[in-house]
Amino acid sequence: MKDALSIERPVMSAYLVPADAPEADGTLAWESTTIVIAEVTAGGSTGTGWTYAPASTVQLMAEQLVPAVTGLDALDIPAAHGAMTRAIRDTGRSGAAACAVSAIDIALWDLKARLLEIPLVRLLGAARDDVPVYGSGGFTTYHDTHLEAQLNGWVHGQHIPRVKIRIGEDWGRAASRDVQRVRAARDVIGTRAELYVDASGGYARKQAIRVGQVLAEHGVGWFQEPVRAADLQGLALVRDALVCDVTAGAYGYELPYFARMIPAVDCLQVDATRCGGLTEWLRAAALAQAYGLEVSAHGAPHAHAAVAACVPNLRHIEWFHDHVRIESMFFDGALDPTGGTVRPDGGIGHGLELRRTEDVEEYRVA
Repeated sequence: MKDALSIERPVMSAYLVPADAPEADGTLAWESTTIVIAEVTAGGSTGTGWTYAPASTVQLMAEQLVPAVTGLDALDIPAAHGAMTRAIRDTGRSGAAACAVSAIDIALWDLKARLLEIPLVRLLGAARDDVPVYGSGGFTTYHDTHLEAQLNGWVHGQHIPRVKIRIGEDWGRAASRDVQRVRAARDVIGTRAELYVDASGGYARKQAIRVGQVLAEHGVGWFQEPVRAADLQGLALVRDALVCDVTAGAYGYELPYFARMIPAVDCLQVDATRCGGLTEWLRAAALAQAYGLEVSAHGAPHAHAAVAACVPNLRHIEWFHDHVRIESMFFDGALDPTGGTVRPDGGIGHGLELRRTEDVEEYRVA
């Protein structure tokens, strides 16, 4: 007879959600986002986790990860995480495999908190009550009025005092427009709000320095991926040449990646829906703290709110337009960022409940 807390066979699903307008950053354009959801049950409770990855991730999870975790003790998350990591050894630790591990790991943490009937933030142990957020969008495809409306909504509507827009358009071929958009953004948000930019690796090294020097005139304090994240020498070169903080790490899939990146950035970005879930996110945050760096949670704000509250070296989490929109559509219990912070202490687990309504099911593709 199985133990009452043994993990039942996880259930996965995928949903393709069209964007509310065409979107692009410096190096990619898209018109939809796919959310992959994992539900893990044990002892009569179900935990939910998710990632943003191709729908084919569901098949990978079913073939390689479900057999690895089914029957394990739901309370022993490190054991389950280790089993999943071993299961994808031949597939490779990066990319969709890491996203698959992430979704199930997030679900396992939610499940454990629900089994104990406590908020996830209490299970992890809070270092703070409020978690700072920054509004993130400002896609290069937005016309000026669209950009103005989005920034106005965050800064003057919801009183979020920090915002980020995309630059590096067309692999850095539109630098003059990048600067014009930054100037327009500053005019909209005023002088008191913090202004961030994300080039998505669109610039060459010297070009990033030249653009960054101009951006400093408009008070830009955060320059994300000025060059390709894999170009660690380039990141360090740009960081040392500019007064703003240079950041990267959003595409980190395993701990050694973050260890290599730490000497090249001012703030380490970590994404729990890509790096291996909350288990690996906490490890990356501890690694950064050992080197005196803060961490910032990338994307999927509702997946990060609780874990972000539990590390002393947190800077903020990204209130990313696409993911906020999808998570608000798919889950009851979405957080309110008004005032520039969220409080992840509502309900048990991470506080979100997956909706089963027709307007959610219409997007299902797996």
